[in-house]
Order: sequence, then structure tokens, then C-alpha cells
Amino acid sequence: MTGEHLTEIPVVFYRTSGGVEPVRDWLRGLPLGDRQRIGFDLAAVQFGWPVGMPLCRSLGGGLWEMRSSLPSRRIARILFCVHEGRIGVVHGFIKKTQKTPQDEIDLARKRMKEMTA
Repeated sequence: MTGEHLTEIPVVFYRTSGGVEPVRDWLRGLPLGDRQRIGFDLAAVQFGWPVGMPLCRSLGGGLWEMRSSLPSRRIARILFCVHEGRIGVVHGFIKKTQKTPQDEIDLARKRMKEMTA
């Protein structure tokens, strides 16, 4: 990697009209090791985009899912979009079922529309 420069894509978090950043708030509530793992994975996306499986997969319509296996033996998902040269993080949750729940996807799509409008 001598002389090679990695391109960084800025990461922005969804913010409500009241200035609340729900994904950041959710992250702050996680144990330190879990936050660090998610941060490491998000950096891999930020510096290596486009990233495919097993870290990321498309949910269609411009929405992507980042998959993180946490030290707490749980699985986290960060849902994001890439728009105008930025990674827009719109939702995060601990996965409890095999399939990503539709209500989590619907919330992420709603937030993505707000961010990209």
C-alpha cells in the first residue's frame, strides 16, 4: 500500500427536525466493545465503499444493511444509504430474528427519504 491513499466517504447520521440523532443515541446506549465493533465496521464501509458481503448487502432502492457481529454475542444492523458522496446512517438495531423485520426497513426508508429530499 505504499503511496496508496484510501478515499474517505463522509458519514452523516440522520437527524430529526428537532435535532435528535436517534442512531447516535442508540449507539451511546451500547456497551463500549459493541460500539467499537460497529465503529470499526462503519470505517471499513467508509474507506472501502463499495463493500459487499459479508459486511454489507443491498436491501434495494438505495438502502443498504451493514452487518456487525458484536462482542456481546449479539448481531447489530446499521441501515444506510449513499447519497451525493456521503454515507447517510438512518437506522440501527440489534437483530433478534433471522430476517430483517419489515418495520425496521420501513423506518429506515422513511428516514432515507427525509435525508435525500
